Amino acid sequence: MAVTGTGSAGSLVILDPTDESAPDVRTALERPASLDGLRVGLLDISKPRGDVFLDRLAELLAERGTTVRRYAKPTFTKPMPPDLRREITAECDVVIEALAD
Repeated sequence: MAVTGTGSAGSLVILDPTDESAPDVRTALERPASLDGLRVGLLDISKPRGDVFLDRLAELLAERGTTVRRYAKPTFTKPMPPDLRREITAECDVVIEALAD
């Protein structure tokens, strides 16, 4: 959950809730125009019913002929393990993450 507030001179302050003591600078990538030919990773962060959403999404993507790979975090309460992050990066072009309750 991001926390926002008003800083000095009315500027917007956004706090990053991750456990990084010095956050990396990140640039958002452009979304692909199509999923055709891409490997799509579906990441379950282990919140209740996230798997239900991803099961249905996997069905819909498979009907379109999209290659789907499934992954799950051990728990939603901690950041993704570095090994899982590397595996997803190596095996997928696009990732969809499920957040559900």
